[in-house]
Amino acid sequence: MYSLSDFDFELPPELIAQTALPDRTASRLLHVSDTGIVDRQFSDIVDQLDTGDLLVFNDTRVLKARFFGAKETGGKVEMLVERVIKNTADEHIVHVQLRASKSPLAGSKIRLADAFDVTVGERAGEFFTLHFPGDVFELIEKYGRLPLPPYINHEADDFDEHRYQTVYSRVPGAVAAPTAGLHFDEALLEKCKAKGIQLAFVTLHVGAGTFQPVRTEDLSKHDMHSEWYTVPEETVAAVRATKAAGKNVICVGTTSMRAIESASQTGELLAGSDDTRLFITPGYRFKTVDRLVTNFHLPKSTLMMLVSAFAGYDAIREAYAHAIAQKYRFFSYGDAMLLTNRSGTHQ
Repeated sequence: MYSLSDFDFELPPELIAQTALPDRTASRLLHVSDTGIVDRQFSDIVDQLDTGDLLVFNDTRVLKARFFGAKETGGKVEMLVERVIKNTADEHIVHVQLRASKSPLAGSKIRLADAFDVTVGERAGEFFTLHFPGDVFELIEKYGRLPLPPYINHEADDFDEHRYQTVYSRVPGAVAAPTAGLHFDEALLEKCKAKGIQLAFVTLHVGAGTFQPVRTEDLSKHDMHSEWYTVPEETVAAVRATKAAGKNVICVGTTSMRAIESASQTGELLAGSDDTRLFITPGYRFKTVDRLVTNFHLPKSTLMMLVSAFAGYDAIREAYAHAIAQKYRFFSYGDAMLLTNRSGTHQ
């Protein structure tokens, strides 16, 4: 039985990647398999995949979800849009994380970006409800700022606005990028297709909760954050065809994996949309996913637990020690790993 401290490790601060490489495919790839650990370049990933394999990508698009504003009293406010709840002709409602010296009252107004006013609604758990005066996505795109992760120590610039989106991002709604996908450019996707590797998509809107620390040593007491996902019928069909042909379903990123596994809880992958609080720790048996492309994750994070469940706890400990010794770049703008499902063989 694992506890929180089992997923801790010492990471030299200089290994936290602060900027993305100009070339998306120039990152390194740590390949972890039954035969051991191999250092590769990400651009060589096509050679590690077979004709007929299926790559599953998360096509969410990161919102410019960070705002600064002021209450009617003049008090400063900082907020992060967590989720768009409604965006119809009549209602434009969002849930936000909000920081202020004193919480705003329901019915009061906040001026955001010195450009427009929002009305404070009722609390929704840890979030504040805000009513926007018009189309949420248009206002966010025009006046918001791209929210880089808390461990990146610069404000987002024009380069980040390009590089902190995947080239296939399509559905706005995330507050953090599905970072494993940042390594793919159009040319690499075309190389995959030319080899006969299939591409499919899910949507999972990454929430700010992905950065929330686990605060309890007893993992069974952790309250997993909620994220919205959808798995289309055509992706389900592609997964079934891949499985029937004896080929691999490869998720690009833990967010794609959470969507696929959340939709597989009956034992069979089903199309549809829902919220997921799926918390994957060692002992979990993966129902659909065979391989995973992922970045390196924070110590004691739920994502460290997920990859340990997938590839094996000991294998991940060894891989991370190797990556640190070889000075791999960590976290959102860092290097990547290619893992194989060993959840049925190595716990």
